[in-house]
Amino acid sequence: MSSQQAITIIGIGNVLQKDDGLGVYTASYLYENYTFSQEISIINGGVEGIHLLNVLEESDHVIILDCLQINDTPASIYAIPANEISGYGLNNGGAHEIGIIQCMDMMELQGKETPEAIVLGVVPAEVSFCFGLSSELIEAFDDYISVILQYLKKQNILATPKEKCITLQSIMDRAKDPSGVMI
Repeated sequence: MSSQQAITIIGIGNVLQKDDGLGVYTASYLYENYTFSQEISIINGGVEGIHLLNVLEESDHVIILDCLQINDTPASIYAIPANEISGYGLNNGGAHEIGIIQCMDMMELQGKETPEAIVLGVVPAEVSFCFGLSSELIEAFDDYISVILQYLKKQNILATPKEKCITLQSIMDRAKDPSGVMI
C-alpha cells in the first residue's frame, strides 16, 4: 500500500429498497456538500460486492456506510470495526452476491493486507421496494453525517461545507431519475 494513506468512503446499499439505500445517499451527500482537508475517494458502492475488491486492495483505510441488521431501535447509529461485523450488514452477500465484508475475508485468505476498515451504520426502519428513506432515518440523517464527520476529524481530515448545499431530498430524487447522476 502507498506511503500516503489512501482513504476511501464507500456507500453501500440498494436505493430501490428504501432505508437500504442510506449508504449510497450518504456518500452522495458528502461528495456534493463537503470538501476535505486531505484527498479522499468517495464511492457509490451500491450493491457491487465483489466488484469492490480492487477498491479495497488500493485503499489503506476504508469507511463503509451501510444499514445494519441489528436488533435495536431504528435510526440507531453504530461505529463498528469491519472485522467485527460479519453478518450484520444488509449487503453482506447472499446466494448470488459477495458483499464487501466477504471481499475483505477473501483478501485475508489470499494473504493480502486488508485495509483498516470501519462500518458507520444505521439500523433501518423499513426495507421495502421503494425509493427514499423512512421518516426515522431522515430525522436521524444530520446526526449520522455528524458521526461521519467526527470520525474523519479523528483521522485528521477536516470537512468544510461547500457554499451551495444539495439537500438530502434532492439526492434521493435523483435516484428516481434514470438519467440522474449519483456518484
